[in-house]
Amino acid sequence: MASPRIVVLDSYAANPGDLSWGALEALGDVTLYDRTPPETVAERAAGAEIVLANKARLDRQALTALGDLKYVGVLATGVNNIDLEAAEERGIAVTNVPSYSTHSVAQVAFAHILAHVHAVERHTTSVVEGGRWSAGPDWSYTVTPQTELAGKTLGVVGFGQIGQQVARVAQTFGMHVHVHSRTERTVAGLEAVQWVAADDLFRASDVLVLACPETPDTR
Repeated sequence: MASPRIVVLDSYAANPGDLSWGALEALGDVTLYDRTPPETVAERAAGAEIVLANKARLDRQALTALGDLKYVGVLATGVNNIDLEAAEERGIAVTNVPSYSTHSVAQVAFAHILAHVHAVERHTTSVVEGGRWSAGPDWSYTVTPQTELAGKTLGVVGFGQIGQQVARVAQTFGMHVHVHSRTERTVAGLEAVQWVAADDLFRASDVLVLACPETPDTR
């Protein structure tokens, strides 16, 4: 039986050089492209039974042109770069990696939140470049108002694994968490989360985190 042709359209994002593709290469004839411009997707994936992509877009036109394609693996969480309807019509299986970035995305979300409420970069710059703290009359030195997160309300749109992790971190800061999602679910440790309508979420939230897939409704 001939080895399947496997094409990775944007390999650099998944592996900039610190990992081995050996396990994948053991499965078939692998062709790697660091990045693939949209106009070359069909050409590069021609004859492939398996295509792996990170953000490269496989639209209806590309999927229709790839007559041998049986499987698309998205090397990320979001699948908005794949025309799922066209893939289903052609019997092409599509999968993603739903939990690889759960903790790192929640961490980045709070990095931005803390950077905003404490203006860490502005304070660091003012101390290093201006010496304003050492020259100031008061020990409590600020260049912007400081905001405490405890007691504030965090709104989360979407309540998959990333949204849930964001909510957990928010609770450790003493924040109230409001959620709006297509599906209401009970999650252990997050029973205090309040499910609200979208408009109520936007009105009540001091901080808003979007942890939802890109769809026509959310775009």
